[in-house]
Amino acid sequence: MKKFIVGLTGGIGSGKSEVTRRFAQLGIEVADADEIAREVVRPGEPALKEIREHFGEQVINEQGELDRTGVRDIIFSNPQEKIWLENCLHPRINQRIREKLAKASSPYAILASPLLLETSQHQLVDRILVVDTTEELQLERASKRDQKNRAQIQAIMATQIDRAQRLARAQDIIYNNGELGELDDQVARFHQTYLSMATAD
Repeated sequence: MKKFIVGLTGGIGSGKSEVTRRFAQLGIEVADADEIAREVVRPGEPALKEIREHFGEQVINEQGELDRTGVRDIIFSNPQEKIWLENCLHPRINQRIREKLAKASSPYAILASPLLLETSQHQLVDRILVVDTTEELQLERASKRDQKNRAQIQAIMATQIDRAQRLARAQDIIYNNGELGELDDQVARFHQTYLSMATAD
């Protein structure tokens, strides 16, 4: 029987991680695309070897790990290199996402991904849940969390699908404009909805 999959996404600073954590606390297994993206470039992984051969030693730190900031700087200024990196990583990431979702034993599973709608990952899900907040709150939260200035956060936001497009493609929306405690009721409500959908014939 096919597993019911919810795709969870939202812009930087929207609170995706907090929402994901609450679903996990309810016993729902999560395939986190960000975590998997880090896994596929660990030392010893074929992807890291390919990246090293392509970009050179400048993108490898003293511990033999990928220098994410260095790579980000390269691809932000060079669209062709960004395409190369995506072609290297996305198939591997998607394969591991599929494997993790297939192994999930909870009534439904979640694919949490900031790039759910920008990539083919949305094809893996049955329902799209967007965590939404205002752009001002995104800037405030992300700059505080990541120790980046507003211009850097805005540059990242510019690479993501815009808020209106994201909301237009959502079937469900969690509004994260207040205190974190306000997320609990919304997550609990959607959890019941998804349990019903997962068990429906």
